[in-house]
Amino acid sequence: MNVHSPTPADFAHVREWVFDLDNTLYPHHSNLFSQIDVAMTGYVSELLQLPREEARKLQKDYYRQYGTTLAGLIARHDVDPDDFLEKVHDIDYSWIDPDPALGEAIRALPGRKFIFTNGDRKHAERAARQLGILDHFDEIFDIVAADLVPKPAGSTYDKFRAIHRVDCARAAMFEDLARNLVVPKSLGMKTVLIVPHNFEATFSEIWEREDVEDQVDHVTDDLAGFLRSILPGL
Repeated sequence: MNVHSPTPADFAHVREWVFDLDNTLYPHHSNLFSQIDVAMTGYVSELLQLPREEARKLQKDYYRQYGTTLAGLIARHDVDPDDFLEKVHDIDYSWIDPDPALGEAIRALPGRKFIFTNGDRKHAERAARQLGILDHFDEIFDIVAADLVPKPAGSTYDKFRAIHRVDCARAAMFEDLARNLVVPKSLGMKTVLIVPHNFEATFSEIWEREDVEDQVDHVTDDLAGFLRSILPGL
């Protein structure tokens, strides 16, 4: 496993570029997801008439058990997914700083580019537009397209591949959650884990927590810099 120094040769075969959204395309330090997290707690609290502390605990329990809070709420309480997605993404996207360097790097990638997110399309479009990168993507595959089944479910990757005819042998996936790279790696994709800028924890802590060391080809805390390093002449 090469965690630091990719070369253009490592990615010369790639023509399908697949990016997670939250804490991947926009950086962890923007703290945007904290707004969504607060909104989800509020939604659970109002729905079930629970104090916020109890609602937050239940929210996290559902996340761990079902993969997303939404999946848990659908399974346990038959919530309207459209209502949930609209309310929890009613946030201030100005927290994201535009990233021209990232936009330039994504534009220069050869082949097709996808956003593959457990959020919804509107959220992805707003975040990518704020970053200044939306126009560089060919398509967005969101939780609705996945029939509300979140990553890391294998069926969700299968649906993504089928709809967009993705050649996994010529694909790379970028994710901030190592467990979401297990299936892509098994399908033959090159895998890149995105960690927070100036990440202090040791890589061993990632592997111990998620037991996925063999599923990650590269690790970076600078997505734009990583992409520039694999693009000859950029």
